[in-house]
Amino acid sequence: MIINHPLLGPRDSQEFTYLGDASLIERPDWQAADAVDQFYDYLYLRDNPAGLHRELWYHEQGDRSWLVVTRNTLTHDITSVELARDVAKAKGRST
Repeated sequence: MIINHPLLGPRDSQEFTYLGDASLIERPDWQAADAVDQFYDYLYLRDNPAGLHRELWYHEQGDRSWLVVTRNTLTHDITSVELARDVAKAKGRST
């Protein structure tokens, strides 16, 4: 599978480490009244979707960047690749 890195161009997926659902960028507020419940959900509950899914990938054998890859889990077709820092900044979070 080829991942089209936004900065480096097409790279083999073997250079990357899959890190799970991209929603992990949205970490719960540790000061919230229900922080324990929020962190339980954040750490242990995962979806296993069939079809388009946003995932975190780490370019371990390259520039060590974090990417958000939108991939079809049935066909492995990649529809978009974004730098995770750009996704986080768009949501108003710092990296």
